[in-house]
Amino acid sequence: MSQDDDRTAQADGFRRWQLPQESFVRGFRLQLLEGAQGGPTTWEPASDRCTIGSNERNDVVLADRTVSRFHAEIRLDERGARIRDLGSTNGTLLDGVPVVEAWLREGSVLRLGDSVLRFGLLGGKNALALSRRTRFGGLVGRSVAMRSTFAQLERAATTDSTVLLRGETGTGKEEAAQALHEASARADGPFVVVDCSTVVPTLVESELFGYERGAFTGAEKARAGAFEQAHGGTVFLDEVGELPLELQPRLLRILENRQVRRVGGNQSRAVDVRVIAATHRDLRAGVNSGSFREDLYYRLAVIEIELPPLRNRPEDLPILIDTIIERLDPEAQTDWLDRDALVERLSTSAWPGNVRQLRNYLAQCVAFKEAPSLSAPPSSSGTPLVSTNLPYEEARRVALEAFERQYATALLEKHKGNVSEAARSAGLNRTYLHRLIRRHRVRGE
Repeated sequence: MSQDDDRTAQADGFRRWQLPQESFVRGFRLQLLEGAQGGPTTWEPASDRCTIGSNERNDVVLADRTVSRFHAEIRLDERGARIRDLGSTNGTLLDGVPVVEAWLREGSVLRLGDSVLRFGLLGGKNALALSRRTRFGGLVGRSVAMRSTFAQLERAATTDSTVLLRGETGTGKEEAAQALHEASARADGPFVVVDCSTVVPTLVESELFGYERGAFTGAEKARAGAFEQAHGGTVFLDEVGELPLELQPRLLRILENRQVRRVGGNQSRAVDVRVIAATHRDLRAGVNSGSFREDLYYRLAVIEIELPPLRNRPEDLPILIDTIIERLDPEAQTDWLDRDALVERLSTSAWPGNVRQLRNYLAQCVAFKEAPSLSAPPSSSGTPLVSTNLPYEEARRVALEAFERQYATALLEKHKGNVSEAARSAGLNRTYLHRLIRRHRVRGE
């Protein structure tokens, strides 16, 4: 263990007794009001999220042919409860209004296909397991969101099960995969990465499965694919949602029987690998649209872990800033850095590129020994608030959240924290402004 690792371990050991091992979210109930149903008509999920659909893998299963296999998802956090449509065929209506994502209130009525559900909050709370760690491999965070993720990663590392990592671009999916490998019993084996989004479509098959000599023009000698190279270790399929539909059955067969056949070959070869996959897409929406095989999704999502976006954990900015600057240049002089002011400024950005974008911004800070202006939210390219790397609806949501956060922050600053005066000048209902302040953790109230 290096001195840096030793210091990190000591620091984490000191923090563990201070950090709680549980977090609590409000319990909720879904009650079926309309629609044919042969099973339960009331559900009380014991987690902070639940999926609703006609497929039996959902937390709430509706026996309704007009309901998509994975129709919608409800999530709870300290800001409240949200429902998100998962690319369903017939859409999701909240109190009669079609929504892609929206906040729920007590008594909200949801229509999914021909089924109608009522949402209600319960008096009790559900406990969520949290890790005592503030680091897991290259991932860093003290927030409830990250320590909940660390707890899931810790459990996954003790198994050999296939893991699907979900999260927006830049949230650290590859770091999570690497950390899972290093914390597993396969740590001494190879860790082979295949980025399915960058491999030329015509070469994906040979990249994954290998090829024999003469299999195609230019194949002058045989080559092992990623699965053979990872024998005894882990193969990481990054952006697996980009895998062409015609190749998905071959990947499914490997996951089922752990054997590969090279392109141009007739012989199957046994491989001993653990598979970790990652995607910024919601594969459940891909299942609904037919762009991703349902049976392959089941095989990949034996354990499914989502990495939270940076905008949902602004309390992690201080430890992220310190860690990233230390990694960029351990000898860097930071007397130019007003850390508190920087954290204050950075907490108002939407960060569509997440931690990767933050790293790029801090690299500029270290290089120029100053913090560049944040008049526009920083990005990996230096320009867009709207990221075309995200699906339209997700990009729209990110941009809207950034606008709400920045507008509410500027409004409170202008009126010196007087919410009533700020709401009046902006033509907003005071209750709604309070809601924005709580939702985005705006300071100055």
